[in-house]
Amino acid sequence: MPYWVSYPEQIRLAGATPVYIYLEFEKELKIDTEELKRVIHPEKTKAIILNTPHNPTGGVLSRGELEKIAAIVEDLPILVISDEIYEEFIYEVPHVSFASLGENLYRKTLTVNGVSKTYGMTGWRIGYAGGPEEIIQAMIRLQSHSTSCASSISQMAALAALNLHKQEVKKRIEEFSYRRKLVKEGLKKIRGIKVNKPLGAFYIFPDFTNFLGTSYGKRQIKNSLDLANYLLDEAGVAVVPGSAFGLEGYLRISYAVAIDQIKEGLEKIKKALDKLRS
Repeated sequence: MPYWVSYPEQIRLAGATPVYIYLEFEKELKIDTEELKRVIHPEKTKAIILNTPHNPTGGVLSRGELEKIAAIVEDLPILVISDEIYEEFIYEVPHVSFASLGENLYRKTLTVNGVSKTYGMTGWRIGYAGGPEEIIQAMIRLQSHSTSCASSISQMAALAALNLHKQEVKKRIEEFSYRRKLVKEGLKKIRGIKVNKPLGAFYIFPDFTNFLGTSYGKRQIKNSLDLANYLLDEAGVAVVPGSAFGLEGYLRISYAVAIDQIKEGLEKIKKALDKLRS
């Protein structure tokens, strides 16, 4: 925890039971490999989900960190589902695909991606996966009896996007890098917020626990949902409570908006938080 909201439900839909690893702020909200070893059951564990760059934290697993995970799972009969939908949204460090770490890992990794994030095509509903043939064939059979296939219009649009010159994507990522810096530095100036260092995606996931237990008039802030609703009502700023991702006390803030909106949003957040009293 935290996790993208659909993971636990997708696991339950498959008839399995989700097992969580808690990410700690002091450890940069990254996977503790000792904890991973502890939760893996030699007979019950069928798969693990990796998400790098990570939603909601913006965290990125380095090659060294991925290699430590690889050393744990390489000889186990476990599928690694690697969600790399934000692979182009990465700053300061390179993106490393888990399947690239070795032939054995390549054969046991299902890499999930799509065009929604890199090309801003969230409404076109095009995703894709690469992995072991037997799993891909099973996915094709399931899809053929549910949605049949993605619309031909979406497929052609996705093809055009994937053939865009890399320079176009690079230009977009540079814009997001500046927005990330703006949000991170702006939040650090607000007393009481502990700010993580996002290296990917377009989210930041600060710790707002210092504001839990505060109030404004008759309004009590007991949890992250209360705080998110307060910021929406009082400041007109929409954020997502950490509880939606399984981690209380945090808020996910997206910087996939215009620079002027980011600056205005930071000012409004500060003014609203300044009104809260212990």
